[in-house]
Amino acid sequence: MADMTFGPKGWTTERLGSLVGKTYVITGANSGAGFQASRTFLSKGAKVVMLNRSAEKSTAAVKDLKDEFGAEADVSFVRMDLSDLASVRTAAEELMKTVPQIDALICNAAIAQVPTQKFTVDGFESQLGTNHYGHFVLCGVLFDRIEASKGRIVVVASLGYNMGIKTIQFDDMNWDKNYGANPVYSQSKLAQMMFAYELQDRLKGTGLNVQVYVCHPGASATSLISTSGGLITRLTWWLMSKTPMVQTAEKGAYPEIMCATEDGLEQRALYGPTGLMQTGGPVGKGTLNPHAYDKAVMEKLWRVSEEATGFSWAF
Repeated sequence: MADMTFGPKGWTTERLGSLVGKTYVITGANSGAGFQASRTFLSKGAKVVMLNRSAEKSTAAVKDLKDEFGAEADVSFVRMDLSDLASVRTAAEELMKTVPQIDALICNAAIAQVPTQKFTVDGFESQLGTNHYGHFVLCGVLFDRIEASKGRIVVVASLGYNMGIKTIQFDDMNWDKNYGANPVYSQSKLAQMMFAYELQDRLKGTGLNVQVYVCHPGASATSLISTSGGLITRLTWWLMSKTPMVQTAEKGAYPEIMCATEDGLEQRALYGPTGLMQTGGPVGKGTLNPHAYDKAVMEKLWRVSEEATGFSWAF
């Protein structure tokens, strides 16, 4: 059932007014949906700070954006490798020194379908370590700055949360016994959603002013699969991306832009395309399955994440 809140065409960037004076921090913003979101924010006069792993690609992205929007476009990057918690902390601390307000932190970066088991420098399975633990610490270190701006945290999830085992494999978080590219990716995206929904619960009654939203891009032609998937996955995706089933990266950015800017959204929800199988079509409120906010699992994941990362949230 399509969400009609925004009319038959769904949410589009036509709903945006001026964003002058706003600052958006986006992980993984030098390509794909993150880059398209940056373009949209800059076109409305906002400031964008990218957190990316590659300094070279970031420099090129900043140049492209300044070429498009003018030399005065307020876009910069801080180098950050989400898979390395020391790098995450260093980048976040630099932001605390140099970025006086954060209206939204968009957790957009991810790695996907890593074909064989790999580990981060901190010893975590690479997809969980990058997609979930990296963002868990980043959001924690930046939280006070976001709260001071009455800002938002936007978690970019994936329909993959509905696949795999639909819970967290606590007895083997690194999947030493049964590693598979897809179920492990699914778990990492489910973990990100559980983090967001548990954070919502923890914020209730605290008087702290941060809204937390979860969205997914549907099937969009970003570089995610083509860069980290195995050969067959990449080839299948390349073939699919030539069909109408896959939308543009620009449209894939709509859900995260909406969650960063639109008023009156529900927090315990999943926003994204509402068309066939929710892979495309008008953007609005989609279907959220209850396993994504199983309270006992969310609470345990939070404790496990604090222990694993050595980062304790203040509330």
